[in-house]
Amino acid sequence: MLELRPNCECCDRDLPADSPDARICTFECTFCADCVGGVLKGVCPNCGGDFAPRPIRPARLLSKYPASTERVFKPEGCRS
Repeated sequence: MLELRPNCECCDRDLPADSPDARICTFECTFCADCVGGVLKGVCPNCGGDFAPRPIRPARLLSKYPASTERVFKPEGCRS
């Protein structure tokens, strides 16, 4: 099951579980659409893969399967 990480690893923007702006790679690295389309140019800086929109977990299942609260952030910035 996806972790649904709470923020962009690049700019630390909040990405709630229902955010249409969240993007993930195959390893669930999580970034916002602005960083993916801008600084990252569509390439994950961690694995070199591409991104897809993160699926939105149905609200009725969030209580049973909550989103992660652990933030991953690279304060030095990120580059692809």
